[in-house]
Amino acid sequence: MIRVMLIDDEEDALDLLEILLGQMGDVQVVGRYLNPIQAIEAVGQSLVDAVFLDNQMPGMKGTEAARIIRSMFPQMPIVFTTAFAEYAVEAFEIQSIDYLLKPFTIDRLQNTVSRIKQTLAESAILSRQRAGTAPAVQCLGGFQLVLPDNTSKGLTWRTKKEKELCAFLIHYAGKSVNTASIIEALWPGYDLSKAKTYLYTCLSYLRKSLAEHHIPIHIIKADQGFGASLDGVTVDVIEFEQLISSTLAMVELDERSYHKINQLYKGEYMEACDFNWATARQLEIKSSYVRLLRRGYAHFQIQGNLSLAIDSLQKLLSLAPDSELDGRELIKLHLKMGNRNEAYRVCLQLQQAVRLHLGADLEAETLRLIEETTDQTERQA
Repeated sequence: MIRVMLIDDEEDALDLLEILLGQMGDVQVVGRYLNPIQAIEAVGQSLVDAVFLDNQMPGMKGTEAARIIRSMFPQMPIVFTTAFAEYAVEAFEIQSIDYLLKPFTIDRLQNTVSRIKQTLAESAILSRQRAGTAPAVQCLGGFQLVLPDNTSKGLTWRTKKEKELCAFLIHYAGKSVNTASIIEALWPGYDLSKAKTYLYTCLSYLRKSLAEHHIPIHIIKADQGFGASLDGVTVDVIEFEQLISSTLAMVELDERSYHKINQLYKGEYMEACDFNWATARQLEIKSSYVRLLRRGYAHFQIQGNLSLAIDSLQKLLSLAPDSELDGRELIKLHLKMGNRNEAYRVCLQLQQAVRLHLGADLEAETLRLIEETTDQTERQA
């Protein structure tokens, strides 16, 4: 949920903007003002994530108000909503996140909200990286708790089930899970009495581990079950999912987001942990990442950025080595760029992957492309 403040000297304009933002479901209007001076006073006293403001207002122009807000909160996303295009250059100088010309559509507004989410997510990541002292939870590429002031050392677990219990509660972070569901997930088929003993023992171990290493994850008993309350702890998968969602919602893919998403992705969700309860989310996250990479390939190809188009396809094939559709596109791109040896290498890898994973022959279209690539490679040699 993002919290926004609206500033416009027309009540009808405020009503319309609030209605449109309300239709998005994850935006909360925490203040609306006809007077920009009152708004500036309020923004310093409220929890506000972003500001929407008109430019033509009596008493103070929107650009003046924006400069004051920017001086107070240098990272605050500011969006201009105006009927006049001539202030766009000045808005750009103020580093506004967007410039909406009235009347605008809900789709155009949705794109703006996606930009705000993306900016907030990136700012949060950067702040934590600069601080360098907060503990972090790694769920992508495995599961571990990275200790404060140490970006490489993970928490040592007393037992495997203590680790799994911690991962399970973080999987449902912010929600309480009843005792029966925890036991069914971690100790399926066990005698109920013994399973409860194992659960309470693991809970005790986990609370001690978190306290000993000053990790602000609190295990709370509630609603006939238990939950994990995260306090200032970074969870990589949450940031990853938020960035994926905001980027896919944008009209055009943002290159910075593309690189940040790839930086966050260290591997599959709870990879190699053998947690059966994590499988559904693992597949969902992988599917979202695949959609992002396919969109990246299409976008970068249209833009003529063939190196990033190739990068997208290579990452796709690392996730699904037997994907002939992606393999063919990568072969074609290498041939287009004159990289015949690389194209031939992809041909061999694709052929091996399809036989190994599917036990099948390549599709006719792929075979024709491989034959063409082989001929070109031999002629070059």
